[in-house]
Amino acid sequence: MEKLKQAVKEIAYYRHQAKFSKLHLSLIPFLSLSSSLYGALLYTRQSLYRSGFFSKNRLPVPVISVGNLTWGGNGKTPMAEFIAKRLADYGISPLILTRGYAGGDEAKMLKRHLLGGPVKVGVGANRVATANLFFEKYGYVDYRGSKFFERTYLDPKMGSHVGSQKIGAAVLDDGMQHWSLCRDLEIVMINGLMPWGNCKLLPLGPLREPLIAIKRANIAVVHHADLVLEQKLKDIKLVLQEIKESLPIFYTRMTPSYFFELRNISTKMHLGAVLDAVVLCVSAIGSPDAFVRAMEKIGPLFVDRFDFSDHYSFQLKVQCSSFI
Repeated sequence: MEKLKQAVKEIAYYRHQAKFSKLHLSLIPFLSLSSSLYGALLYTRQSLYRSGFFSKNRLPVPVISVGNLTWGGNGKTPMAEFIAKRLADYGISPLILTRGYAGGDEAKMLKRHLLGGPVKVGVGANRVATANLFFEKYGYVDYRGSKFFERTYLDPKMGSHVGSQKIGAAVLDDGMQHWSLCRDLEIVMINGLMPWGNCKLLPLGPLREPLIAIKRANIAVVHHADLVLEQKLKDIKLVLQEIKESLPIFYTRMTPSYFFELRNISTKMHLGAVLDAVVLCVSAIGSPDAFVRAMEKIGPLFVDRFDFSDHYSFQLKVQCSSFI
């Protein structure tokens, strides 16, 4: 199955079919048909929302959506965490709404990073229902406008300490295609290393929507910008501005801070621990190339890699033969 997933990814990101194996070529007709069906369903769903047949919900607090147009590796979850922390720094208690995809590994990571702070993490496919559960528990404050509206469902006897946790904003992690929920700010994340692939819709290509959907965005963020050549960044900027000339574009990078032990995640190891060492990068993320290149920049003697598919569920015991 991993070999099949890897072949599909290679088809999506490489345009030169002359380099494809027989497996790649045999998959293309099925992927093309599936992509056409996906496109038709996508168009129908969009039309139903535009016509009002499918209703949209609005939360009583400002909503910031962090999403993307391609599959994983665009930095959505780290950006959602970053925004939530900045809101908390300004005294606004935010709620991150995440789907909990593939066992909820990203949700668990968010909860671990944000433990003990004012940021709350709600997990569930129905973001509106999840948000309402948190509003009922903590109350909410709407800071929009010169006069803000405050509401709480809490018993006044519980005291001001709980009241201070009233939710003031919601951050949608992977929210660009979650059309049932209105948002006040739409941020689209773009993987600078692999921005559009072959420009085809899933599963033939990496696109969840056609590139024209960038028009809905208020802000574009090019991720892994430090790993990309200047000319490629200019090409990405040109594509974005051709679709929406007024779109503000920002650039980000992922910078490792320390290592930790799997058996004791509270243990912090200095990055210099891998200097002059041989490092094996084992990952199950959307953009393993960025992870490997970041490790190489730290300065190990040699870096090798073993890539699993995004959100792969690791087992406690692995047969050694599976690595051969």
